[in-house]
Amino acid sequence: MKKVLLVALVVAGSIGIVQAQDDAWHIVGGKIKSPWADSVTTKNVLPDYPRPQLQRNGWQNLNGLWQYSILPKAEGEVMPSAFQGNILVPFCVESALSGVGKTVGKDSVLWYKTTFSINTKTKGKKVLLHFGAVDWRADVYVNGNKVTTHEGGFDPFSVDITSALKKGSKQELAVHVWDPTDEGPQPRGKQIINPHGIWYTPVTGIWQTVWLETVPETYIISTKHTPDLDAKTITVTTSTENLLPGDLIHISAWKGDEKVAEKSGTDATMFLQVDNPEAWSPSNPFLYDLKISIERKGKTVDEVKSYFAMRKISVAPDANGILKMMLNNKFLFQFGPLDQGWWPDGLYTAPTDAALKFDIEKTKEMGFNMIRKHIKVEPARWYYYCDSIGMLVWQDMPSGDLGNQWETRPGVLGRATDKDRTPESEGYYRKEWNAIIDALYNFPSIVSWQPFNEAWGQFKTVEITEWTMKKDPTRLVNSASGGNFYLTGHVVDLHNYPDPAMPRPEIFGAKQALVLGEYGGLGLPVEGHLWQEKNWGYQSFKAKDSLFNRYSGMDDRLAELIRHGLSAAVYTQTTDVEGEINGFMTYDRKVMKMPIDKLKAANEKLYTIVQ
Repeated sequence: MKKVLLVALVVAGSIGIVQAQDDAWHIVGGKIKSPWADSVTTKNVLPDYPRPQLQRNGWQNLNGLWQYSILPKAEGEVMPSAFQGNILVPFCVESALSGVGKTVGKDSVLWYKTTFSINTKTKGKKVLLHFGAVDWRADVYVNGNKVTTHEGGFDPFSVDITSALKKGSKQELAVHVWDPTDEGPQPRGKQIINPHGIWYTPVTGIWQTVWLETVPETYIISTKHTPDLDAKTITVTTSTENLLPGDLIHISAWKGDEKVAEKSGTDATMFLQVDNPEAWSPSNPFLYDLKISIERKGKTVDEVKSYFAMRKISVAPDANGILKMMLNNKFLFQFGPLDQGWWPDGLYTAPTDAALKFDIEKTKEMGFNMIRKHIKVEPARWYYYCDSIGMLVWQDMPSGDLGNQWETRPGVLGRATDKDRTPESEGYYRKEWNAIIDALYNFPSIVSWQPFNEAWGQFKTVEITEWTMKKDPTRLVNSASGGNFYLTGHVVDLHNYPDPAMPRPEIFGAKQALVLGEYGGLGLPVEGHLWQEKNWGYQSFKAKDSLFNRYSGMDDRLAELIRHGLSAAVYTQTTDVEGEINGFMTYDRKVMKMPIDKLKAANEKLYTIVQ
């Protein structure tokens, strides 16, 4: 698999975009911004192909300048006849890069409108409309007809809009959004109406790429890839639309230009033998290419390109009977930062694709092999870069509906409580967690799911954990990272600030792998690179040298814990975020607070410790 994902080109004459490009758009001032912000223009907004795990030609990016209005909720159910201004999609309305920088809230709604064109050469084909993510409830209209309603701020969704298209080239697209942020029961991550401490600015509306795709009447909807390194197989399940009798699904796996396996058949699920598999790991992030097509009477009806990796994540006891996290049947200490994925100029959305990749590259350069994606889901391209660069990923479920009591210590009875969530609240959580796992399943870099963090909205822990394990038996499940502990899932995960610590191996290590899910949080404010003057870290420093010396001492402590059976550790955090100044980098990504070469040397020593 090539390390740079090629952008799929639009088929000539299939779809065109007619969007008003208003040169009056500008970044909202008053806050720091990243180095990539000034390269953003209304005509070239995140132009890269958004779905690397299911690529086909015949697509059109709808990012760019749209119209918007913010209206009182009671008056905003009908699309306004006139709009208040322009917004740069897909940056949320609160962000500087949107050009708006306004808060919406539960008592208001947000309307979007744009136009696009459809060429007559699409006759006999379907037109699909895709949204990477919209926070939170989105009603989508094409030419005045509601085509779908979607609830969920972190999962992608699509709709066939063919029947809503009208004659002629110009089509109208409108989106109505309502988002209660932290005043509703839905998963919302770290957004809050009044940001402070570890809680950040609200994100409302479209925040990932919007795009159109033309497909034939019979087409591939999705694929699911499940590697089995021990059996040397890759299982591919293909979901299709309008498959006709006699149609064949053809699958081939490639190692560069060499075809290593292929199979044709009518079954939705097929197994391919991969002889002499090259195992994926952070030190060898090898990706196989995958081609899936529908064949009818010897002709290709539809074809998509994808990729997969041969890797295995599991737990197994060491010589002392302590369970360890294993990658490809060998112990590898998993070590990386807590990564919030926030940007001073785009909030949830990186300004450019290069910016999106930057944090992963820097994490690798610092000597880490893992990232904990904290209380957020990223665009698909972020996970592709983790796959291709070689970063293990722990994926959190974004939290919501907080309010239960948190016990930080494992083995303590009588303090922790589960949240008594309403059926509506439970339903939102279950639906979105299921959709997130489905959307991210094919990315081999993801090795662990975290349903809950620090008891935030934690409910029915055993049931949710065991459901997650059944939903995806190929990955580890960390039931409650630093939260209220149960004997379920594959790991017990302690949070401890600032110094490293671990659950006692002789008490907890025989049934669950032992991990330190958060620690550190060492702060260093850098003047000229602060989101706000009031800031904090778990322990603050004034000089880079003293900061690194403290950090290096923590690595020495981790080495001792690894010898006692620690499987993984997560340092807080990749970057500063708003009032938090405990990142390796400033929030604007312009200053590294510790020398990368020294960090790399200190961190990589932890992978060589003899158990």
